[in-house]
Amino acid sequence: MRRRSFLRATGATAFSSLLAAPAFVRATGSLQKFKFNLGWKVEASGAGFLLALQRGYYKDAGLDVVIDTGNGSASAISLVAGGAYDCASADLAAMIEFNAANPASSLKAVAIQYDLNPNAVIVRKGGGIVKPGNLAGKSILGQPFNASRKLFPVFAKAQGFDPSTVKWESVTPDIGDTRFVKGDFDAAAYFYFTGLLNLKARGMGPEKLTVFRFSDYGMKSYGNGLVANRKSMAEQPEAMKAFVKASTRGWIEAMADPKAGATAVKTREPLADQGLEFERLKLIVDGAMRTPDTRRDGWGAATQARLQATVDETVGAFGIKSGMTVADIWTDQFLPSAADRKLKA
Repeated sequence: MRRRSFLRATGATAFSSLLAAPAFVRATGSLQKFKFNLGWKVEASGAGFLLALQRGYYKDAGLDVVIDTGNGSASAISLVAGGAYDCASADLAAMIEFNAANPASSLKAVAIQYDLNPNAVIVRKGGGIVKPGNLAGKSILGQPFNASRKLFPVFAKAQGFDPSTVKWESVTPDIGDTRFVKGDFDAAAYFYFTGLLNLKARGMGPEKLTVFRFSDYGMKSYGNGLVANRKSMAEQPEAMKAFVKASTRGWIEAMADPKAGATAVKTREPLADQGLEFERLKLIVDGAMRTPDTRRDGWGAATQARLQATVDETVGAFGIKSGMTVADIWTDQFLPSAADRKLKA
């Protein structure tokens, strides 16, 4: 008798759980597969996604999420466009450039990760470069695929100098960082949080550097966003909504508790320096994610004015001849409610 009661109870619990599951899970009785590319190695830039995975938010949303590392935005975008991944974290300017060249495989951003663009140029204090205009005629470290290098023309023109006067040094980042510290180059183009910590690891702390962040000098473009392909958005819209909602929750919690975010990075990558990733995450959150706009609209949201600026600045920087519109690069149909996007105090 007790056994029958137990079976009835456990069966009722399982049935209740199934009823509470998303519709796409109820239809199949199993979690929906979903593949996500971080766009870079395992570090603080992926903390919110890794925290969501660690805390089971994707599973709770009915998803079996695989999170893989990447090799930069351009590579991640190509992989998403080709269908290897449903979604990725990638630079929106790189996505716009890809869309212009590949209209049949174009992607859209479904959430904004970096509200303020993290691209920057870093110089040594005392080196004679005290304002962006002083970069004219100087040598700058930055490989051709480097987003800060690619967007530099917009930054330079806004500061009133000709970007073609700059000499770019295409050296691998690890060797380039060391040579910059030695004084071989006048400046280095980076995401600010990457550059500051790379150079600190080589003995050149932030107190010895000046950072010219593009967003502090007139650039209104968004930075990274969650970019998705047409097939995934069209064929599994509920799964995409579930992924964005769970990712939003993960990032809101990582922003509120960077130590937890750094721990999630360390859990995924045991060789990571947890203290360094905690520091990096704080730089990311304070400099690119916790802004007046995200405090007002929540994580992941975008405004039409900023999206238009992202299109215009990218088209100008890359010399794209295109009638691209905001609707071509963005959709808000997968964002969770305003209440679910709200940042914690």
